[in-house]
Amino acid sequence: MLAKRTRKNQITLPKAIVQSTGASEYYDVSVEGGRIILTPARVQQADAVRAKLRELGIEESDVGDAIRWARQRD
Repeated sequence: MLAKRTRKNQITLPKAIVQSTGASEYYDVSVEGGRIILTPARVQQADAVRAKLRELGIEESDVGDAIRWARQRD
């Protein structure tokens, strides 16, 4: 399948490719042996964790305190 790069360096992924790999909003892009490799990335899971932490009122300093507490030896 061919995909054309626009003047703005954009490429539309063919529908058949997206259907076979699953729709993803983000892709990890790498180059291997002169080939451009697009790998679907699932960023949403991390966003969901951050949202849940905000909902629970847990802040970065709380995480640091919990790690220090867990590392204490009796």
